[in-house]
Amino acid sequence: MVSIKDVANKAGVAISTVSKVLNDYPNVSEATKEKVMKAVEELNFVPNSVAAALSSKKVGRIALLVNLNVSAQAIDEIDMRYISGALQKAMDYRFDVITLFFFMFRDKTVDELIRYLQSQSISGIIIYGLSKEDLVIHELIDSKMFKCVAIDAPLMNDTTSCVSIDHIRAQYDVAYKTIKENTGNKVLYIAGKRNGYVTDDRIAAMKMLAEKENLVLDVKYGEFSEKEARELTFKYGKKANIIVCASDLMAIGSMKALQEMDIFRPVCGFDGTTLMGYVGQQMNTVRQDFEALSAKAVEELNNLFNGQKGRLVEMPYSLVQINYTDIIV
Repeated sequence: MVSIKDVANKAGVAISTVSKVLNDYPNVSEATKEKVMKAVEELNFVPNSVAAALSSKKVGRIALLVNLNVSAQAIDEIDMRYISGALQKAMDYRFDVITLFFFMFRDKTVDELIRYLQSQSISGIIIYGLSKEDLVIHELIDSKMFKCVAIDAPLMNDTTSCVSIDHIRAQYDVAYKTIKENTGNKVLYIAGKRNGYVTDDRIAAMKMLAEKENLVLDVKYGEFSEKEARELTFKYGKKANIIVCASDLMAIGSMKALQEMDIFRPVCGFDGTTLMGYVGQQMNTVRQDFEALSAKAVEELNNLFNGQKGRLVEMPYSLVQINYTDIIV
């Protein structure tokens, strides 16, 4: 097993200096930090606090890295369900869990992020809401310094797994069901965030469906925003026969806009959130079990700790219409 002494020898510094770098102490020059982190990477060094937890099967420490929308007025229900599912499952493995957010590392380099995680004795990370633009997180995964599980991001290597539903199939299914239940071939598709993995998959599904069913497809980006979907519906909704939205929140925004315009268009959503039960008008949606997805991610992280290679784990989904009585307790 590689020791801290090996890292110090390779970097040409004292053991105390390696410890200071790994624990993110101040007053260490950038040049020294770079030498130490390069040695850590080349030797694939795991700090003793992490290695001991893994080798003894005792309590390990994992991080939930969440891409929280800090500009939203309300905390996202989906993120809370993710966190809940992970915390409950982590208890089965006696994992210690901390929650971190993307915005905390917005201006950090990958080396700085690695040092921070090592200073917190993190052994594994579950990543929620990763997009193609989150380059530092991609570098973190590529470094293979930690066991990682990405939710809804198809990134796999020896130390990284992905847990997801089949977003192409799910988007195709809910849109197809809505189109077959109604008339007209002009479809407004309000997609999610640009450069999002799920967005690319779902747009691909809509293009496949449009080709198969001879649809006139108009794709707009709603950024998973109720307000943006509302404005897009005001602008383009009248020309469409059917509106397909890539989230329930956007479907609600679209439906509210149609009501204000006093016109009817069938609308479907995606996610199966409790908010859909309060809309009044039933809409088709894809129900994902976010707690189960997150619990499976913790289970997969434990598998990686025990020597399994990274892989894709596909979870089930269902097509539903959510009623008020389905969500009240």
